[in-house]
Amino acid sequence: MKNNSIKARVFLVGCPRSGTTLLQSMLAAHPKIISFPESKFFQRAINPDSFRSKFGLVSTRARANFNQFFADINRKEMQQLLPNKSPLIHQHSQAFIKALDLIAIQQNKSCWLEKTPAHLHRINYIEKLVNNAKFIHIIRNGIDVVSSLYSVSSQYPEIWNGAWNIDKCIQRWLNDIHISNLYSEQYNHSIVKYEALIENPQLELEKLCKFIEIYFDKQMICDRHTVTKDIIRKNEEWKSSVSKEIQNSKQKKFYNLFDANQRKYILNKISVTPNKYRIIL
Repeated sequence: MKNNSIKARVFLVGCPRSGTTLLQSMLAAHPKIISFPESKFFQRAINPDSFRSKFGLVSTRARANFNQFFADINRKEMQQLLPNKSPLIHQHSQAFIKALDLIAIQQNKSCWLEKTPAHLHRINYIEKLVNNAKFIHIIRNGIDVVSSLYSVSSQYPEIWNGAWNIDKCIQRWLNDIHISNLYSEQYNHSIVKYEALIENPQLELEKLCKFIEIYFDKQMICDRHTVTKDIIRKNEEWKSSVSKEIQNSKQKKFYNLFDANQRKYILNKISVTPNKYRIIL
């Protein structure tokens, strides 16, 4: 028998290169959770700096992104849920949420998980537009995130809008950590540390299942590799490591990429974060 209701709409957010895809693969392996490649829906539909969003109008690229996402997941029929010539953000949002709900119900899932790291910057909009939305924030130490952002943006500059310099990598991590910290005490937000997830995945996943209000299932650890094809697009080569065995990097990339002066500079810059997010080498 198919479910006829959705118990949880969950958004997984965080600074890029913080382990969002790894955690997504674990959660998506749960028998009652469905997940997808990054939709970037709210990121593309809402530009906080534009006059359009101030008047509740969707961005000009929203419809194309909506249609492309559902084409990517082979559900083009969902494109018809979006009203023709709809200019309003809430109409686009209603269509998007209805589509994800329908897909989940059709596959006998009671929860869906949307993972777009940059939706961290649209939380205030999502909370207004999506009923009972829950947010999982994943946080990783600044040393590894800065190193990974610096490396991946240099390797795939066409995807990352050019290679990022050290300061841009640092500032992105600092900004995103600050946002997650602002929501850390709210009932519909849960924060998981990447290092804790690597150290004891079952314990952290049990906490997240309690937060989502579903049972824990060991498939989340054992079968996470089987869902990568459903959550990673073929052209997202930089995410390929998610299918490998879980390992703690122990700052190896940090020492390989940066010289002593650069390491000292990075450590000094990230030391302004709250004590609970600092990493001691």
